Amino acid sequence: MELRLSVYVLLLLCATRTSNGGKILVWYTEASHWINMKPVLETLVDRGHQVTVLIPSASMFMNSSEPSRFQYEPFNVSVPLEDMEDLLEEFNQFSMYEIDHMNYFQIYIKYMDIMRTDLQNSLKMLDGVVKSETLMKKLKKENYDLLFADPLLPGSDLTADMLGIPLVFSLRFSLAHNWERMCGQLPAPPSFVPGVMSKLTDKMDFSERLWNVLFYVLLEIVLGEVYYIKCFVSGTPTSACELMGKADIWLLRTYWDFDFPRPFLPNFKFVGGIHCKPAKPLLKDMEEFVQSSGENGIVVFTLGSMIKNVTTEKANLIASALAQLPQKVLWRYNGEKPKTLGSNTRIFSHPKTKAFITHGGTNGIYEAIYHGVPMVGIPMFADQPDNMVHMEAKGAAVIQNLNFMTTESLRDAIKAVINDKSEAALRQDQVKVAFHFDNRSSQRDAVQIS
Repeated sequence: MELRLSVYVLLLLCATRTSNGGKILVWYTEASHWINMKPVLETLVDRGHQVTVLIPSASMFMNSSEPSRFQYEPFNVSVPLEDMEDLLEEFNQFSMYEIDHMNYFQIYIKYMDIMRTDLQNSLKMLDGVVKSETLMKKLKKENYDLLFADPLLPGSDLTADMLGIPLVFSLRFSLAHNWERMCGQLPAPPSFVPGVMSKLTDKMDFSERLWNVLFYVLLEIVLGEVYYIKCFVSGTPTSACELMGKADIWLLRTYWDFDFPRPFLPNFKFVGGIHCKPAKPLLKDMEEFVQSSGENGIVVFTLGSMIKNVTTEKANLIASALAQLPQKVLWRYNGEKPKTLGSNTRIFSHPKTKAFITHGGTNGIYEAIYHGVPMVGIPMFADQPDNMVHMEAKGAAVIQNLNFMTTESLRDAIKAVINDKSEAALRQDQVKVAFHFDNRSSQRDAVQIS
């Protein structure tokens, strides 16, 4: 008997596989892109991988001095932090207050001017990596297993090619799916796949389909000057798009609860909502404020990581609308206290949350989906208008325009989604069920390294 047991133990030991964690180099990024990436990196650390993040000397959101479970590899850049902040402020001002009062030609000129400046800054930051012999020598010596990057800031593909390691992208979108289509070879028929940022849905009539085709073509021309021109890298003629096309896996920060039907390839994986977690307990005074709402519940209002406040006029308009609600309101706001602020409003995910007023960022939308809370969207810039069109098309949100909404329209929109019989509340419950029914651990498996 003892001999047989010994044989079983020996066979079990022989069958056991051992694996070592990988060494992962992470490309620098900014804003909500960094906020979304950190949970992925923590998951990788949990699974035994060694994670090192490249961090520039000037960064608006990345901070190497904060407590972290992964390592940082700093490098110097010639772009002053003030220039980056000024450009972001210019972009926010243009997107929030100016664009609705411009014609298409004026929008194109302004947008291209901002894009050129942003590209110049991005290339200077890239120089801090690839033109630093000391840093590149150190990175090569480390023998990383792969480079993990959000392609928002360019150069990760070039660096991966120079280091001779695999590349994994994590992104929400590119304009009109340009990177995915032209570089990743992902099909996107304009007859039924609306281009990102077009504000179209998958239910298009003939004129909308025609506009969708033009939108694809125009964006391809605009971005073609940057991504498709040949240049020499290590003596070999190539383009930024060809380098991006070498990415082994593309992790898309959406899911079928968000996106419209479209073709996909095996190396494109959905990871939308991977950052979502159960709500943490509130501070005592905040919890007392929430519980005092009774059956009416609360409304949560935030404009994301990049917008701290709005103009005084808009703040008073919003505060006046919130003051007319029976719910208590938690509002994340850093500006001067609005004169019309009601006693039901505190300047700040809770089970009592009845509605979420959001700018439409992907991270915030998935938090709302995770907790099953209907939304009122006040989109500001970038992918936010398109994101809210997706949610409105699925019946989980109502959209308000920052420049044209009134106190009455905002109040009525909030009341509409809070109503238990409203389509938004019912559809958001359905989306929540779909979100939780599909095991989110399978999304974390998408970032696992074997």
